[in-house]
Amino acid sequence: MSKKVLTTPIKDEDLKDIRIGDIIYLTGTLVTCRDVAHRRLIEEKIPLPVDLKGKAIFHAGPIVRDLGNEEYEIVSIGPTTSMRMEKFEKEFIEETGVKLIVGKGGMGKNTEEGCRTHKALHLVFPAGNAVYAATSVEQIKEVHWKDLGMPESLWVCEVNEFGPLIVSIDAEGNNIFEENKVEFNKKKEEQYKLISEQVRFIK
Repeated sequence: MSKKVLTTPIKDEDLKDIRIGDIIYLTGTLVTCRDVAHRRLIEEKIPLPVDLKGKAIFHAGPIVRDLGNEEYEIVSIGPTTSMRMEKFEKEFIEETGVKLIVGKGGMGKNTEEGCRTHKALHLVFPAGNAVYAATSVEQIKEVHWKDLGMPESLWVCEVNEFGPLIVSIDAEGNNIFEENKVEFNKKKEEQYKLISEQVRFIK
């Protein structure tokens, strides 16, 4: 099976054959964007200082080395829990035109609707690989909102085959975490009945 690589700027048609559970890689622009940046845009109505249309964001708080002269180097860049941004993500997708949202763990109905309506994906980067992730960052092109501190700043990165990224929500709004919950709950009930029968002698 060929390696799926998405290159920014990403268009709607680039996502039409991608389904939950697929593994993809990203080449192009990836911007770190966490809680405070989401709140600034959605709650405080402060425009983002970077154009995200057709690009990707990463729910991540990187460790960055300052090389001087406005040059920086990513040391470590691991995902943070995406569900923290759930209440903002639908509106965030609508306002920015972002196409890929990368983070840790699943997201919910709000993000599903945003992905379905505006043709975007949520992807999971495997946790525990922050130093490895940094090796795919070729350059920090810009940094914005440094007043928020290193983790919450908008670090505009140029990446090459950043991944692996597991598709959690596809452009049709299908959600692998929610589908898995249904299947796992079925298995849980089956196992509960089996175990209960085996230990019924315990009072």
